[in-house]
Amino acid sequence: MFADNTLTENFDEITAFLLSERSKVLSEAEWKFRMRGYGYNLRRTDGGVEIARLPQNRVLGTLAV
Repeated sequence: MFADNTLTENFDEITAFLLSERSKVLSEAEWKFRMRGYGYNLRRTDGGVEIARLPQNRVLGTLAV
């Protein structure tokens, strides 16, 4: 998915990627930092984690974590 440097608009693929990366880190702060490197901004909300694509900060959806 990301190894060949292609972006996807499929929210299911993005969610799978984010969750796989979350399992590799120790803290939520580290996860957010890593995802910024991939071009995603994560914000904790009452409904879960809001996912936005950088640099426009366009909201893609919310991940219930």
